[in-house]
Amino acid sequence: MAAVSIRNLDDDVKERLRMRAAAHGRSMESEIRAILVDAVTESDERRGMLVTLMDRFGDLGGVDLEVPTRSTLPRAADLSA
Repeated sequence: MAAVSIRNLDDDVKERLRMRAAAHGRSMESEIRAILVDAVTESDERRGMLVTLMDRFGDLGGVDLEVPTRSTLPRAADLSA
């Protein structure tokens, strides 16, 4: 694995990285690694939530729901108040 050194990093940036790492429960080094991986990941490599859910639960099938008919006509909202 390669090693990278970052010089002249602003103290405020370092502090924000430290806080972000703590919020994610990881070391600063691990947080920086995750940021870099995310930054260079191509958008087509990222999977959306729908695709992930379909992959996980798609075999279960769907549910057909009966939609009741409306008993009243739809009306516009009263915005006078």
